[in-house]
Amino acid sequence: MILDRFRLHGKVAIVTGASAGIGRGSAEGLAEAGASVVLAARTPDKLEGAAAAIRKSGGKAHAVATDVNDADQLQRLVDEALRTFGRIDVIVNNAGGTMPGAALHLPQADLETAFHFNVGTAFQLTKLCAPELAKNGGAVVNISSAMSHLVDPGFVAYGTAKAALSHMTRLLAHEWAPRIRVNAIAVGATETEALGLFLNAAPEIRQQMIDMTPMGRLGTPEDIALAVLYLASPAGSWVTGKVFEVDGGTVASNWPMKMPSGL
Repeated sequence: MILDRFRLHGKVAIVTGASAGIGRGSAEGLAEAGASVVLAARTPDKLEGAAAAIRKSGGKAHAVATDVNDADQLQRLVDEALRTFGRIDVIVNNAGGTMPGAALHLPQADLETAFHFNVGTAFQLTKLCAPELAKNGGAVVNISSAMSHLVDPGFVAYGTAKAALSHMTRLLAHEWAPRIRVNAIAVGATETEALGLFLNAAPEIRQQMIDMTPMGRLGTPEDIALAVLYLASPAGSWVTGKVFEVDGGTVASNWPMKMPSGL
């Protein structure tokens, strides 16, 4: 049956940035499909709350407080996943993000930090898990951004790093096929908790973003979780090296606040 190919019973997934937003939504979606989920994020209380919600719904979840910027903590995350569930089948590299700012005022150190947080940490975790993923025909889903291919002032660090993440996805997929599938999602404007707080205080900006989105609404974590489930599950077994644009149909940035270039 077609729907059975979306099921993940017996599989184990690691999701980073899993205490809120897209990461939490993805973890909940994978758990609902039957996966045992290891949730990783920096804030222990929020992280355990997300794991507890999955368990309350009948899923299997284990929280591991992790700062993905720390290589030792990434290794501990992998070790804990194997100790708890015995295997690793899916990685969702969701941790990342960089505050916008004019390129002229961007310190070199901040650019390097953006690359490490958005690209280097995903590479390190994926590399650590690759031997286990290869055993089981595993899948990697990298959470990239529409800003990896769209343009807007103030996003040179974030957008360039996400573009690198997207192309790293293609390169790893080519190198590791057919034993490991690697795909990415170029996420459009999605109303996570952080963005929601800002937009709730500025309803006129919310409406501008909606008006600039062809589908007439902002994305939700569940919208992204559905794409994650497809790419992580046997339903996507013939898909690798692709960057899916899940963005409400945007072909230009719908960020309404234009930053000065400083020139």
